Amino acid sequence: MTLSKFSIHGVRGVALLAGTMLSSTAFAQAQRAPAAAAPAVRPPAAQAPAAPTAPVRTIRSLRVEGSQRIEPDTVLSYTKLRIGIPYTAETLDQAIKDLLASDLLADVTIEGVETGDIVVRVRENPIINRVVLEGNKRLKDDKITKEIKLAPRQIFTRTAVRADVARIIELYRRQGRFAANVEPKMVMLDQNRVDVIFEISEGAKSKVRQINILGNEVFSDSQLRSEMATKESRPWRIFSSNTSYDQDRLAYDQQKLRQFYLTEGYADFRVISAVAELTPDKEDFIITYVVEEGPRYKFDEVKVESAIRDFDNAALTKTLPMKKGDWYNAKQVEDTIDQLSEYAGLFGYAFTDVRPDYVPDREKHTMSITFVLNEANRTYVEKINITGNTQTQDRVIRREFRVAEGDAFNAFLIKRSQDRINSLGYFQDKFEIERTEGSAPDRIVLGANVEEKSTGELTLSAGFSSLERFIIQASIRQRNFRGKGQDLQASVNYSTYQKSVELGFTEPYLFDKNIALGGTIFRRDFNSFNFLGTGRNSLYSQISTGGQIVASVPLTEFWTLSGRYQLSQDNVGLDEGTYFTNGVCDPLKAGRYLCDSIGNRLTSMVGANLIFDNLNNRLRPSRGQRLVTGLDFAGLGGDVRFARVRGDFDKYWNVGGFILSAGVEGGYIHALQKSAGEGIDPVRIVDRFYLGEPQFRGFDIRGVGPRIQRQQYTGSVAGGDQALVTAREQVLNDPLGGKAYYLGKIELEPPLGSGIAELGLRPSIFVQAGALFGVTRPRPTLAFEQARNADGTLQFNKDGSPSLLPFSSPITTTGGLQVYNNQFTDGSGAPAIRQTTCAVGYSSTIGGTCVGGEPNTVAINTTQPFLEQFLGDSARPRLSIGIGVNWNSPFGPLRIDLAKALLSQPGDDKKLITFNVGTQF
Repeated sequence: MTLSKFSIHGVRGVALLAGTMLSSTAFAQAQRAPAAAAPAVRPPAAQAPAAPTAPVRTIRSLRVEGSQRIEPDTVLSYTKLRIGIPYTAETLDQAIKDLLASDLLADVTIEGVETGDIVVRVRENPIINRVVLEGNKRLKDDKITKEIKLAPRQIFTRTAVRADVARIIELYRRQGRFAANVEPKMVMLDQNRVDVIFEISEGAKSKVRQINILGNEVFSDSQLRSEMATKESRPWRIFSSNTSYDQDRLAYDQQKLRQFYLTEGYADFRVISAVAELTPDKEDFIITYVVEEGPRYKFDEVKVESAIRDFDNAALTKTLPMKKGDWYNAKQVEDTIDQLSEYAGLFGYAFTDVRPDYVPDREKHTMSITFVLNEANRTYVEKINITGNTQTQDRVIRREFRVAEGDAFNAFLIKRSQDRINSLGYFQDKFEIERTEGSAPDRIVLGANVEEKSTGELTLSAGFSSLERFIIQASIRQRNFRGKGQDLQASVNYSTYQKSVELGFTEPYLFDKNIALGGTIFRRDFNSFNFLGTGRNSLYSQISTGGQIVASVPLTEFWTLSGRYQLSQDNVGLDEGTYFTNGVCDPLKAGRYLCDSIGNRLTSMVGANLIFDNLNNRLRPSRGQRLVTGLDFAGLGGDVRFARVRGDFDKYWNVGGFILSAGVEGGYIHALQKSAGEGIDPVRIVDRFYLGEPQFRGFDIRGVGPRIQRQQYTGSVAGGDQALVTAREQVLNDPLGGKAYYLGKIELEPPLGSGIAELGLRPSIFVQAGALFGVTRPRPTLAFEQARNADGTLQFNKDGSPSLLPFSSPITTTGGLQVYNNQFTDGSGAPAIRQTTCAVGYSSTIGGTCVGGEPNTVAINTTQPFLEQFLGDSARPRLSIGIGVNWNSPFGPLRIDLAKALLSQPGDDKKLITFNVGTQF
């Protein structure tokens, strides 16, 4: 096996195969003999002798030697040599050229020139065994192999190798790697086979080191560079792909410069030249633009001339955004053309030709424009074509059209149809309805060429909460079930203290009517906790089981009315063995507010929502607004009675590529039944509003609003060193919810460069403010007595806080009998204490006969002092600010928020970082 190199396109190496041998041609030329002068008719004057001619011989025999794969007849078919025909040296030269041009042979020689017994001796080009790529990391093998021509079992030629090297280098140049180098190598194998190896040195991306602009006087270089897509390579742009050189981007930047100057009024602006120079090391480019700004123009007379009878020229002229004396703005002119076209479309003129007639005054530097609306026929929708949908049924798309076949064309309704199809979320982003001419000038064909995308969603969220520890939430949803537009979803939430399962289904068009009907069934188990000493213990459980039916019907194009009915059974309970004393909830163990909340109640509730929605896309809106107002009434049967009102308003703007959104929401719930007692709110704890993550970033789950916070005291009273436990995990912090809340937000999503967009990142910054309040202050669980000194004065701890005594209360049985401590001697003779209901003596059963005459002491239950506070019931706003990023990561959509709470109230539970992750299918 031998390894050889060759040079292609300046690449260092030696030849793969030996050069073509032309010795036979040289030999034939050497054998040429001067021919004898032929007699000729001579004129009377003497003549010079004729020039000698080459001898002409005849091919007596013809054979091919050296061919292995190629048949001899095939070899000869590429030449004009045949037995019996005359030949010359030129004939044999041409035969060699023809054979080499076939790319089948590496070498050709011809023998037997003198005798006419011609022998064509050939050496065949090798067959490629395999093509190997080495050193390519940025471009995978499959990207390169589909571009090159060489492949296994093909004939090897130097010409093909040169072409493939050029193709590979061009591929790398498209990626901005102008320093890429390709060195081809060959490994000879037996049976005239060869392995071709392309050794690739990819090199670094050729960055744009500098952008020079010459000829600009009005605008600075930095201003003009900011308008370009290409950016100078700087350390802070490591994630941007716009710092690499791209010839297409260079042409695009020239257009950007021209658009910028035309927008600023420089109608005569032009780019004289744009040159990109590669540095000697091939690592960087220096781009130089030479521009000519010219004078700045103002608008002169601007008017509309319409050949359409329905339009009033004077009225249309008054609606034009530009006025005489304003600076000329080409972008404003383009927008005006679009507006006039859309205006004509509202009246059914689909193909209105709007032409601006420019009349510049070079001396006064003014520009007069006449917008000419040429005569057009009213247009009708001939046909609506739907293509590209493989899963989604045609009728799902067709029912979102606001026009039907045969209707008069209306540009507004077409745009609305486009927005409604985009809002489905079934198809590619920025879907547009295509318009083509129909079978007649007054006919138009609408085309919905859709590209379906994943409509299934699998979402996984994980987090850590100080209240609930580790939390896992999972949901699966198919928004286009069976291709009928039906919505099927299921979700599971799991944590140490909370578990829930929900199943839901919605039919958006019931019986092909514009009526949506859906239902949900759920089971939610929530377990709160408390701290007894330093241990975390399950405190109370809330089990809700029920279902809901929702129906909605559109009132107009943008207004929708929906109604719902919900029936649920709620059971709030406590562990009787831990928190009950004598069969009754013990406030000392559970908290009085929880004792007041336990019970089993049935809720029967009806509600209605009025919705206004003109968003251009419900999944990722960039324009429009959405308003939802709702009213719920509980009391149509059941055990609970209240009225609840809620409102939610969101608005979106697209400002120069920035997506700005603002939203506000709020609610209030009012009890329709009396309170069960002092300090007991008539609205149950499970029916109140809660505020926190995820809707209020910067705060934990249920982290905002009224709550009970209980802290145990440590240390001894006698030493005066009592202190409150402050460790977060040892402080009881139970949210109570509120009867009123409000929440507002402002969020800004900046436009993205192509580099960030390629990574699938969508960052945003936001500010939120809100509050939760309005619950009845619960009765205190217990009041502890302050200790006194020997002289009767009140005792204080060393830190100045009052010294509190433990609370003691006699222990009684379920039937109200007093419990006593009876002292006795056990079997080993040691003293022991047992409890009995006998004031004197002992009985083995409660209420039994007392035996013995020993007096007993009253049994006492002692509760160590603690501080219980009612916090957070304030309408004062909480404020948070932060940044968030949506990332379409390889393992699914990921949302990360970093939020800092700037304003809070005592007791609020803050949280800095939240995230969730999901995927689509």
